[in-house]
Amino acid sequence: MFSIIQAAGWPIWPLIACSIFALAIIVERFYSLKRSSVVPAGLLNDAQTASARFIPPTDVIDKLAQNSALGEVLATGLRTLQNRPDSTEDDVRQAMQNQGRLVVARLGKFLAPLATIASAAPLLGLLGTVIGMISIFASQGGLDAGIIQGDPAQLSHGISIALYNTAFGLIVAIPALIFWRYFRSRVDQYVLEMEVASETFLKHLKGLQA
Repeated sequence: MFSIIQAAGWPIWPLIACSIFALAIIVERFYSLKRSSVVPAGLLNDAQTASARFIPPTDVIDKLAQNSALGEVLATGLRTLQNRPDSTEDDVRQAMQNQGRLVVARLGKFLAPLATIASAAPLLGLLGTVIGMISIFASQGGLDAGIIQGDPAQLSHGISIALYNTAFGLIVAIPALIFWRYFRSRVDQYVLEMEVASETFLKHLKGLQA
């Protein structure tokens, strides 16, 4: 592996840095976007059961908010009614939507840098290719008795820089793009589920006010 890095030259180091950042983001997003941390199964039913007849006490609401991303949104509706019992349905909906926006922003954390790596890695590979081509041309000397003079070692090194950087740029970019699209679709699905659950819970809260 080290011999490949040596052959690829200094242009490969930015690509190695991108690969490390991309891997760290992918691992972190897999951990943070677990269903149990975002939209746990049965949480909506549990929240409706806990508030079947009245607004639950503060410690129960706090526990709900700490449960997951969806729990934060549902707990916001309960807190709004707890702090202002005369709140209208629009007031509660607005409070839940505001909290939802914060949650969605957190779910999309690091996805923009991952998309940037997916876009930039091929360009960095192309940069290495251009540098390799420059090295190849620089290795060529003039004509001596009709034969092109040049340094074979420098020519070989230039080819290595060009090919290795092109390949490594694609190796970094393709997985980064795939995982970005995967996480993006996963976040979109979670957002849709939270919107449906929030609207259902809002109707439940409206019944408490009746």
